[in-house]
Order: sequence, then structure tokens, then C-alpha cells
Amino acid sequence: MPPILEATFPPGGLRYNNKKQRWNMVWQQIYDPFDNPMLSTIMAAVPVVVMLVSLAFFHIKAHLAALLALGSALLIAIFAFGMPADMAGSAALYGAANGLLPIGWIVLNIIFLHRLTTENGSFKVLQDSLARITDDRRLQLLLIAFCFGAFFEGAAGFGTPVAVTGAILIGLGFSPLAASGLALIANTAPVAFGALGTPIITLAKVTGLDEMELSMMVGRQLPFFSVIVPFWLIWAFAGWRKMLEIWPAILVAGVSFAIPQFLVSNYHGPMLVDVIAALISMACLTGFLKVWKPATVHTSAALSGRADNSTVEADPDEKPSATFARDAKPAVMRAWMPWIILTVFVFAWGTQSFKNLFDTRPVMDPQTHSAKLDPQGKPMREANPIFAPTLTFATIHQQIEKVPPVVPTPKKEDAIYKFTWLTSTGSGILLAAILGGLLMGYSIPQLLHHYLRTIWVVRYSLITIVAMLALGFLTRYSGLDATMGLAFAATGIFYPMFGTLLGWLGVALTGSDTASNVLFGGLQRVTAEQLGLSPVLMAAANSSGGVMGKMVDAQSIVVASTATRWYGHEGEILRYVFFHSVVLAILVGGLVTLQAYVAPFSHMVVGGN
Repeated sequence: MPPILEATFPPGGLRYNNKKQRWNMVWQQIYDPFDNPMLSTIMAAVPVVVMLVSLAFFHIKAHLAALLALGSALLIAIFAFGMPADMAGSAALYGAANGLLPIGWIVLNIIFLHRLTTENGSFKVLQDSLARITDDRRLQLLLIAFCFGAFFEGAAGFGTPVAVTGAILIGLGFSPLAASGLALIANTAPVAFGALGTPIITLAKVTGLDEMELSMMVGRQLPFFSVIVPFWLIWAFAGWRKMLEIWPAILVAGVSFAIPQFLVSNYHGPMLVDVIAALISMACLTGFLKVWKPATVHTSAALSGRADNSTVEADPDEKPSATFARDAKPAVMRAWMPWIILTVFVFAWGTQSFKNLFDTRPVMDPQTHSAKLDPQGKPMREANPIFAPTLTFATIHQQIEKVPPVVPTPKKEDAIYKFTWLTSTGSGILLAAILGGLLMGYSIPQLLHHYLRTIWVVRYSLITIVAMLALGFLTRYSGLDATMGLAFAATGIFYPMFGTLLGWLGVALTGSDTASNVLFGGLQRVTAEQLGLSPVLMAAANSSGGVMGKMVDAQSIVVASTATRWYGHEGEILRYVFFHSVVLAILVGGLVTLQAYVAPFSHMVVGGN
């Protein structure tokens, strides 16, 4: 007969908290609280459904939809799944903290830099310099929609690439449908590494998987599509024959992007993947066009083979002035300067040696006053309380236990928040923005003014990020994602395809690869573990499949129609890109299926099963 004391606290056991001088319950997650798998799964899915329905059908703003989903998740976790209220609140706060730093901190500071370059006109110089490289519409599309769009996806993300490239294409004379639809198609392969790797960083936070392994895995999926998408883009614009006329240039653009995408993601991390790959791709394509020209110049800016009657609102002042032409090279260099500084800073901030320098310190032997050595003879290091203080969420740290069948043996969850205020990528971006701003001629008071203004501009985005991460962490610690994962495991051998399309659906409905990773990242890990698949593979598939949903989500389509000044035609844009989105998503699912089961593709998987 079990002890009466333990029987008083179902489910779980007791442990003594020395700090609070009382007994605490170790809460074990419950995956079928209603003794009905279908009903339990439906209840676990309520927060996700609230989020998706609010966005897709009721058109509620993202920050409000995220808060509604978080509220419903708290109610479900506490009253349906039996999670103690203080633990539920603590899990949500832990997620919110991770939303602010590092993710919100990255978004705030990159938008700050982008606003500085826009305000002083250097961003317009970048547009003009790219448009003057070639008169061929197909090559302009490669340079602007694919290469330049990928750069801004990597540097800023969150709708910036579509807004920027759509506006540039309209200025060059592309029809609104062409400018909108093609900007959306081009903004796919770079999305998983957008906003300095935010989707991957978030995915690692939500799933508890290694960030570098996720970066490596996505970097072994998307480079294939970085080669395919440029061909697909020109085919969608000008048709098969016109695409073949410039295949060498398309191949140069795709391969020169795909190779750096693979190398940086696999050997450095997710932060600078798109920025470096886009810069190299632009440089290679521009250099190639100096020695190679197409046999015929394609000057039509309308979509081939379609009744594209959308009107063009070209800017009559778009052509360069004589003054700009005389001073072109210095102006272009000045325009690129802040982004080059950003690349250098973020690259330095992403190195492990830089993080170790500030985040850790040697463990000193009090007797010899020298550094302690580990069994391998290397100096032992501990967290530096100045640059990397930690906060333990004691209510949930080692107080929540995952149990079979989700894990082979019971496993307690950690909840320690590391406040790496200096080595966070966002701090590097802020310093790069300040230095770039000073070199652009801004004064300190002006920089402060623009920074405060940026906080106001991105306030709803920050609320959304905080609420979404709170939702993701609560889902993970309450076991809601595990319940859904157990249900999805029923798809069996078809799950690699199904899981990839789940990522596509998440982005299509939420408008964000980051949000899709928060919603379904934990579910992907649990389901993969149940099926004996690599959790790194399926978590990465959620992000890689999600990128193809970016062209059909409502927010991106609205951004495209606004940037191209083609208001009220969102339905036409959606109908144009929908086929491309679905087919490309299925192709990603096919690759993931091969990586799951078929050699030599299976040898590309990192992290094991």
C-alpha cells in the first residue's frame, strides 16, 4: 500500500524546498486527462485553434490573437490538464522572458537600423544601384526579388523583404500583380533564417533542441530550394522558354546563394546565413553580368501567359540624376556601409569564443589560486554573474516531469533563464546601428529620438513575440504539445510529409515562420520521438516547410498589395501564388521524407533519432 502522504497528491511526488522551508509537489504531466484520447487532443488543440481562427477568419490583429491564445492555454492547462496555477503562470513568464531576450531584442534593434538608413536616404541609393545593373526584366527580378529580398529577409524579416522588393519592382515598371506575386514567390528559401535567424533561435527555445543542430539541419534542406526557387521565379514570370534563355545567370544566382547558405548554417549558426548568402549571390550575379549578356533583352514587365491588366503606377522621377551618376560609387559605398558594419558585428557576436569571453569565467581553485582543470586537462569555466546572470524559475525548475510514453523514462524539466545582455545578438545589432548611425551623420540626440520612435513602431510586434513565446513555453511545460504529438503519431510512416505540411499550414495561417515554430515545434519533437524519427529533422522540417507558406499568408499578401499600391486586389494575388506555394511545400515534404528513410539523404540528418 503506497504511503498516505504521496496518495494525497496525485499525480507526482513530494520534495523538500530548502529555501521556502516547505514540501513541494513534483507535478507529472498528464496526456489524457479525460481518459478519451480524442477529447484530450481536441482540448489540447484549443489554444492553437484560437490563434489560427482569430487570424484567418476573424482578422484579429496578431498581438491580440496571441494574447487570446495564451489566455485559452492557461485555462486549458490549469482546469483541463491539472497543471498547478502557479506553475502555469511561471511557465508563461519564462517564455515571455525568452521572447524579450533574445528574440524581441533582435527585432527592435534591426528595425532601428533599417529606419536610420531609410531616413537618411541611403536605402533609396541601394534601390537605384541595383536597378541600374541591367535592363532585362528577368535579371532585374533575380537581383531585386531574390538576392536583395533575401538580404532584407536576413537582416530584418517580418514582411520587410516583400515591402521593399515590391515597391522597387513597381518603381521599375513591373505590373502590380507581377510585382506582388513575384516578390512573394522569391521570399521563400531565405525565410527560415530570416531576421538574423529568429525562426531557428525561437525553434530551439521552444523545443529544447540544440540551436546549432537545427541550423545545420535546415541548412541541409533549404539550399536545394535556393537553387530551384530562382528558376521557378523566372518561369512564373516569363515562361519556360524565356527562363531557358538566361539559365546561366539563374544558376549563378541560385548556387552562389545555396553554397554560403549551407556553409554558414552548418559551421557558424543561423544568425548571418541570409545576410552573407545574399551579399555573395548579389556580388556573383553582378560580376557574371559584366561578362555575360542574354541573347535577347526581355523588356516586358507583365506576367507571361496571363491576362495581366493591372495598371502600372511608375514614378516619373525614378531615373538617376546627373549628380547621382557622377557620384555613384561613393554613394553606393556609403549606402552599404551600415549593413557591412552589421555583418561584421553579428558575425563576431555569433562566435562561441566571443560568447565564452564574456558569458563565462575560469573556475578558480581557492588554495592554488589557479584555474581548475577538467579530466581532459582543459580549464573549467562557470557562468559570469556580471555578463550572464541567471534566473531560476524555481516554481517549475525540476518541478515538472515528462513521463512515458512521451519519454522513455521520467524526465524533469529545467527552467533557468540566462540574461546574456552583452553577448545577445541584439546587443551586437544595437552597437552596429549606433556606429553606423554616427558614421551616417546622426547625432546622439537624433539616435535616441529614432530609437524611442522605433520602440513605439514595433510595440505590437514585441507584444506578439512575448505572447507567442509565453504560449509556446506554456504548451511545452503543461504537456499540451505532447498530447497533440501523440495523436499525430498515428500518421506513422507518412509523418515526414504530414509534418512538413503542418509547418506550411502554420505559416500560411499565422504569417510567420517564427510563430509556426512556436505553435508546432514542440509537437514536431514529440511526434518524431514517438515514431522513432529524428526530432531535429522534423523540427527543422516545420521551419523549412513553413517557408513555402509565406507567400499565401494574409499578412504578406496585404504587405505586397500595399507596397505595390494595388489595394483591394489581395484575392487576385492569393490565387496567383497559391499553386506555387502548395507545389513547393510538397517538394519540401518529399525531401524530408527522403532524409527520414532513404540513403544517402538519411546521412544528412543531424542529431540522431
